[in-house]
Amino acid sequence: MPELSQIELSLLRLIREDPFAGQQEMAHRLGISRPAVAAHVMRLTERGHILGRGYVLPQEGRIVAIGGAVIDRKYHARAPLIAGTSNPVEGTRSFGGVARNVAENLALLGASTGFVSAVGTDESGRDLLRHLRERGVDTAHVLSLPDQRTAEYAAILEPGGDLAYGIADMAIFDALTPEMMDSVWPAVASASLVFADCNLPAATLAALIEKRPRSRFSLAVDAVSTPKVARLPRELKGIDLLFMNFDEACAWKNCIFTRDIKGMMDAANALHEAGAAAVVLSCGTLGVVVHTKDAVSHVPVVEANPVDMTGAGDAMIAGTLNFYSRNDTLVEAVRKGALIGSLTTETPASVHPELSTDFVEACLHRLGPSVTNGDHLVRN
Repeated sequence: MPELSQIELSLLRLIREDPFAGQQEMAHRLGISRPAVAAHVMRLTERGHILGRGYVLPQEGRIVAIGGAVIDRKYHARAPLIAGTSNPVEGTRSFGGVARNVAENLALLGASTGFVSAVGTDESGRDLLRHLRERGVDTAHVLSLPDQRTAEYAAILEPGGDLAYGIADMAIFDALTPEMMDSVWPAVASASLVFADCNLPAATLAALIEKRPRSRFSLAVDAVSTPKVARLPRELKGIDLLFMNFDEACAWKNCIFTRDIKGMMDAANALHEAGAAAVVLSCGTLGVVVHTKDAVSHVPVVEANPVDMTGAGDAMIAGTLNFYSRNDTLVEAVRKGALIGSLTTETPASVHPELSTDFVEACLHRLGPSVTNGDHLVRN
């Protein structure tokens, strides 16, 4: 985060003391000209220290999630699928999207959470926004586009649960352009932490990363999928915390690492060397590798009795962001995030309906003690 000058610090202090003070009065008290005050106010607004007109100051600790908001539909076949004819299924509908799931989890954990995305003005979009608002997420900066359909993903599952077909209508996210981001920038720039997923267009991700060094927020990014990881630039400097799974890392690096803990560490190191300040790399039952400038650590999975894996990764991300923003070490935050991810698999919902900080606290015994040894492996 860029350091503020003494004049800027003094100006912010005056605004906190009297948000209705005029620029001429502030200029007199600071001993500078009114145009100089206006210029400082503009810079402070661009960098997220002031929320637009009226000198509304941002809430400290606020997290803004930017990216996908999706209606998920699952159709579970009752009998083996037969092509070219009608097949009996059991259908369900739920709310999904990586950034949307992360935002809902964060709000349930008590974080002040904003959300930036795009939905249609259709029934699906209205339902999605209403649900988020009921969960405590600020949706004021979600675009509602009358000429677009709310994004949908449909999974057609074989009787045994294997995916037969997955179809997606995500065209609406093309509207999340850098120009759109400029229109909501004060709300984004005012956050302490911004989380973006790779449902965003490549140009928008690049703009966020480029603006990060001049802003007050830390930037976390999730790759979403092996095709969408290609939207990330080759230079990752500007990303403070990068979430990827093993296959996404191989796709981004365009090479094959060994599918073991050493290979995970090698992949995380490659991402770190490309500029990401810290990397959280997951690989199914192998757990998670955490790579920072100081150490490389391994966090194993938390044992669970899974019902549905949907949303587990998003829950892990949200838990990590929540506890890391509350001053846990990154490794400890990832351990709690891994716990929340495992708890989420034990429900059919993509967001655990009982999630809260008290619920997590009551389940911490499932982590067991952490031990760090000389090779920086952290085990439960």
